[in-house]
Amino acid sequence: MFLATSAVSLALAAAAVSVPLDLVSGPSPEPSRASPQATLAPDGTVQISILTYNVRGLPWPLALGRGQALKAIGRQLAALREAGQQPDVVLIQEGFRDEIRELVEMSGYRFWAQGPSRSDKPPGAGPGHHGRYPKVRYPLAGEGWGKFTGSGLHVLSDLPILEVRSEAFRACAGFDCLANKGVMLARLALPDGAGEVDIVNSHLNAKGASKTPQSRNLRAHHLQTEQLIAFIRREHPADIPLLVGGDFNVRGAPARYDYHAETRPYVVVSEFCQGPQARCDGQIPDAEPKPWLRSQDLQAFSVGGPVEVRPLKVATVFDAARGERALSDHAGYLVRYQLHLAPAGRAQAAAPPTVRVKPTFGPWGFEVSWRP
Repeated sequence: MFLATSAVSLALAAAAVSVPLDLVSGPSPEPSRASPQATLAPDGTVQISILTYNVRGLPWPLALGRGQALKAIGRQLAALREAGQQPDVVLIQEGFRDEIRELVEMSGYRFWAQGPSRSDKPPGAGPGHHGRYPKVRYPLAGEGWGKFTGSGLHVLSDLPILEVRSEAFRACAGFDCLANKGVMLARLALPDGAGEVDIVNSHLNAKGASKTPQSRNLRAHHLQTEQLIAFIRREHPADIPLLVGGDFNVRGAPARYDYHAETRPYVVVSEFCQGPQARCDGQIPDAEPKPWLRSQDLQAFSVGGPVEVRPLKVATVFDAARGERALSDHAGYLVRYQLHLAPAGRAQAAAPPTVRVKPTFGPWGFEVSWRP
């Protein structure tokens, strides 16, 4: 039963420590096929599939017809579910519009988490924080106007979301500054008590679309990369496997991709699969030099620790280049991973939160319902 307002306030005060109110929605309506694809095999392995997808959910007048397109993407994901081929997790970027809620409901994913909101402040922000990187240099390109939208980051999952953490970027360049871009981490419960996995979703500064000189948007991208790496190192414990995805805006830009490459706490899938011993289904080794620079969208995974992680298969979906119906200016990038769990990694996962917090927005702000 729903509890009284005073009890809700107390519960929210407790829940906000680990599950911030503006980051989490509870289970969506029951899907047609509720079970996740991921299962624990007898040999102690779990396979999990991750789709990263920039859905171009831009508001009018920046783009036209995007509300209907987001609903159609929801139907595409629902069709995969109906066929039993849905990814276990979907990482969305540029989900700025209200219709993202309808996309989630149509897709049937049971759990939904959101990244930094429009009002979230980056850590350490303040006068002089950027040092030699002034916060506003190109006001005609949108700098200094304030944040018109949140980060546009979303994680949809059939696996229970146990915890969500996020952070807005301190630096930005040009029109990218109108969105509160950043990074989010969702901790998921693996099936059959197999442990937990951390999923990171991010969207870094654009190049030409920012309408700023290369020196400006490159510096912003570098600072965001530093913050992304620092966030992962701080929020992700080494004994939990890590999977990373998002729109890194590195296509044709080695100066962006290579920056701090030696300090990354992850290995990029397309670079790993290019190795002669990788044998990732769907990517042909040596097909072309540096295939990771062919796309804005990347996925990555952690190495070391008690859980061995390996990508098994890569694919693009909703790809116009393959004659498929494209509803965005990005194709979806799908990777299937295998997690080989050491005995210590097969400990019982923490139970999903018994309190589901679900914010909804009404004429007087947001309303909150929760169930024990």
